[in-house]
Formats: sequence, C-alpha cells, structure tokens
Amino acid sequence: MLEMAVIYLAAAIIAVPIAKRLGLGSVLGYLIAGILIGPYILALVGDQTDVMHFAEFGVVMMLFLVGLELQPSRLWKLRHSIIGLGGLQVIITSLLFFVVCYQLLALTWQASLAVGLMLSLSSTAIALQTLTEKGWIKQDAGQNAFSVLLFQDIAVIPILALLPLLAINDSPKHLLQTTVT
Repeated sequence: MLEMAVIYLAAAIIAVPIAKRLGLGSVLGYLIAGILIGPYILALVGDQTDVMHFAEFGVVMMLFLVGLELQPSRLWKLRHSIIGLGGLQVIITSLLFFVVCYQLLALTWQASLAVGLMLSLSSTAIALQTLTEKGWIKQDAGQNAFSVLLFQDIAVIPILALLPLLAINDSPKHLLQTTVT
C-alpha cells in the first residue's frame, strides 16, 4: 500500500505541473497521470480496491468543501439561471443523445433515453475546479456554468429514480413461462 501511495504521489508531482504549463489545469493532470500509471499503459499499479475507499472519501470531502462555499443568497440570486439554463441544457442534451442513439445506433427507446440522460450530465468536480483555476467562476459565464452544474447535480436524483423503470421488460412473456420438471 505504501509503494502504491508513493507511485500516486510521484505521478501527481510530475503530471500536474506539466499539465498546468500546457494550460490544461490540475484536474486533467491528475487524469493523465492516472491513465499513464494505470493497468493499460505502464501498469505501475494493479488492484484498486483499497484505493477506492480513499478516493470515495476524497470525493465526499470535495463536495463538502463545495457546499461550504455555497451561500443561500447566492443560490437565490442564481435561481433563474439554475432552473432555466440548467434545465434547458439537460433537456436539450438528453434529447439530442436520445435521437442519436435511437435513430443512428438503433437502440431501444429505453436504452436511448438512459444514455441520453446519463450523457447530459457532467462532472461538477472537474468543471468547478477548472472554472476556479482559470478565474472564470466570478464572471457571468462562470456563474452560468455553475448554475448548469448545480442543476445537473440536482437532476441526478430523479434520473437515478427513473433508470430502474427503464429496465423493465415490455413483454410479460417472461413472467408466464414456467419450467416443468
């Protein structure tokens, strides 16, 4: 475990400054480092089961820090762009991916809708970090992007509730079939 921790830290120390110098940001530097040391390129690290517990804790801490920065007055001020821009982005993106999956890829409507809903969401952690690093979070465009990210985070709850309903088989034949032994 200690050996893997040293590999992770060394990869981050090398990749993040390079990514920042290229103008990519630290989050993309971490992603590039993970891809490089992962099992498909350099294979420096193997089983990630133990590491996943630390990673989940890190995500929880990051979300906690994002929550500390949110002020109710700021949310109230952004309410129109959260619902308007965020809702519009999720609906339009979901519909576009639905049409592509249904028409071009010939998936079922349930699978197309599931793919559309999932691909309409983005990573708040990556986008918010990038907005903050580049100083865009205080600009109007950054506030609008933050509104969209916030709506996406809220939209995850009904989307997760809807996904099991999309997995239900339309034909009741499987319920009527019985095996006689």
